[in-house]
Amino acid sequence: MQLIKGESSFWINQKKLTESRFGWQDEYYAVSVSESQVNRVREYIKNQEIHHQKKDFEQEHQEFVRRYGFSKS
Repeated sequence: MQLIKGESSFWINQKKLTESRFGWQDEYYAVSVSESQVNRVREYIKNQEIHHQKKDFEQEHQEFVRRYGFSKS
C-alpha cells in the first residue's frame, strides 16, 4: 500500500490534478472505480477536506460498508 500511495501522490502532483499539493492521510480507504466515475472521484478528492468536516473517515467507512457490503481486510 505504501508504494501505491507514494506513486499515486507523485502522479497526482506531477499532473497537477489538485490546486494544492496532494498527500495521503495516515488512514485511507481504497476501492476501484470504473473509468466513467473518474471525474467524480477527482471532485471527491478535491473537496475531501470540506467533505470530512461534515463526515469523518469512520462515518464514511461505515456508510460504504452498509451501502456496498465492503469489509476491512
